[in-house]
Amino acid sequence: MSVIINILLFILILGIIVFIHEFGHFILAKWNGVYVYEFALGMGPKICGFKKGETEYNLRAIPIGGFCQLAGEDLDTDDDKKIPKDKRLQNKKAWQRFLIMLFGPMNNFILAVLLIFLIALVWGGATMDPVIYKVEKDSACEKAGLKANDKVISINNNRIDTSDDISLYLAVASPKKTNTIVVERDSKKVTIKVKPKKVKEDGKETYKYGLSIKNKKTKGFVNAIVYTFKKTVSVFKQMFITIGYLFTGRISLNQLSGPVGIYSLVGQQRSAGLASLIYLTAFLSINVGVINLLPIPAFDGGHILFIIIEKIKGSPVKPELENKIHSIFLILLMLLMVIITINDIIRLF
Repeated sequence: MSVIINILLFILILGIIVFIHEFGHFILAKWNGVYVYEFALGMGPKICGFKKGETEYNLRAIPIGGFCQLAGEDLDTDDDKKIPKDKRLQNKKAWQRFLIMLFGPMNNFILAVLLIFLIALVWGGATMDPVIYKVEKDSACEKAGLKANDKVISINNNRIDTSDDISLYLAVASPKKTNTIVVERDSKKVTIKVKPKKVKEDGKETYKYGLSIKNKKTKGFVNAIVYTFKKTVSVFKQMFITIGYLFTGRISLNQLSGPVGIYSLVGQQRSAGLASLIYLTAFLSINVGVINLLPIPAFDGGHILFIIIEKIKGSPVKPELENKIHSIFLILLMLLMVIITINDIIRLF
């Protein structure tokens, strides 16, 4: 029964994120007079749906993903007799196409901000101060000299502003190297050298520092706004640093998670309570928004990149060439997703 509930929650969370994303494209396309063939939630064969005006609204069999099919995106599907030229995406002004592509990710960001604000308003938001709450006995951090109530200033020369930064920079640090942690203790700066301790948990080798952070909860409307701002900025920072480390090779593809990995997270967050599930939705929504804004063909950011190239060179890239490039990268992204999914399944066992 637990597995079924986790699957349903997984489908619900991804469904909300995808719906919000595609609705951003949809509503901006409609406002700018672009012909919309179909707005679909899910992929694969159609289960049910209806047509209103020019657009089909469908629910499809595979409950992962979704799409908003616009005239002008795929030239092979356009009916030259049925679709007027002024209703095709590629014939709209650059700023109109830019907004249509932008508002998918923007909707994801708006959703995330609203969910984080909801959490802070109902359950309270943490102060997020970068202060160590507890150091485990005989841990790597205790032996290195870290103490409870130390305020962390930097880790490996990276500035620390929030408790999230501590978790982030320790997570991306090499477990086989000694890390430099600068803390403030009794109004003085103290430099600590610490290397994580290798331990076995559930039959698997892992590395532990042995410190914990527990921020004070605050409630109230103003505090909720403050927490929402801090937390949203923190998640964006995590995303950009992770992407940067991925491109520089400091994080490997094996550390990325796909649908199977997200499913595992849903189970973990469900046991932690409703607030944790809502936060996971917000976190994933920001992830989807940021990834889609990367200037890579097949992503929204790739479409925006071609719009920028058009403005620089003074004429549009040939639609046929642009579509081919998007198609090639889409295939490559699908192959990458297969590899990530295989890694997720291996990690489960």
